[in-house]
Amino acid sequence: MAKELDTAVHQFLDRPIDDEIAFLVVDASYFKVKDGARYVSKALFVVAGIRADGYREILGARIADGEDGLLWEGYFDELKARGLHGVKMVISDGHRGIMQAVQHSFTGAAWQLCQVHFMRNILKTMAKKYWPEVSFEMKAAMNSPESVPAFRERLLSLGLEKPADMLDRYHDSLFNYAAFPRQCWRRLRTTNMLERINLELKRRTRKVGAFPGEQSLLRLTVSILMDINEEWLTGRKYLSLEES
Repeated sequence: MAKELDTAVHQFLDRPIDDEIAFLVVDASYFKVKDGARYVSKALFVVAGIRADGYREILGARIADGEDGLLWEGYFDELKARGLHGVKMVISDGHRGIMQAVQHSFTGAAWQLCQVHFMRNILKTMAKKYWPEVSFEMKAAMNSPESVPAFRERLLSLGLEKPADMLDRYHDSLFNYAAFPRQCWRRLRTTNMLERINLELKRRTRKVGAFPGEQSLLRLTVSILMDINEEWLTGRKYLSLEES
């Protein structure tokens, strides 16, 4: 049974990518895996695409020792070898390895920093007493790029120079979603699509605790991803890319 499942898993991971993929959403989650006599943390890369026809598709998964830029770049090269093409924008958290790999692998495509991750990170730079006020104003700024300068001045007025600097540093990556039809904005601003998948993977692997090897981790997680992918492809469109 395990051999049959492994065959299905690898067929899924190696299948050709025939459709044009307009948007990539990428993320990694971590699992404990036995490596020799030790149990170590391994990254599970998951890459999902939003096709030009508006449907979602899980393009692949890969186990890695970390999120170094070269590891991500190597996986992007594998996806392109399988036929990945047409990428207009890549959406991810702010991990430096992903940022570097996107820059090298998808020339001409924009990188969208997940706004939820950005807001979480900016709050970490300040005392908790500022969180309610800053969170409220930051959400408004993320919804309206033209209000960002006023939000930045507000941060400076509170003496919050570090988050103001972060806003400057990532400003060119926070609003690339606005280049696409307005009805798509909410779903192109974050990695929520993959965050939900990662939560499901964690929920359904919780009883396992630690995996006896990489193949067992891949066998279970990709089987879950295959089920999710089937639901996506037989359900409704995720995006409508036509101008309304």
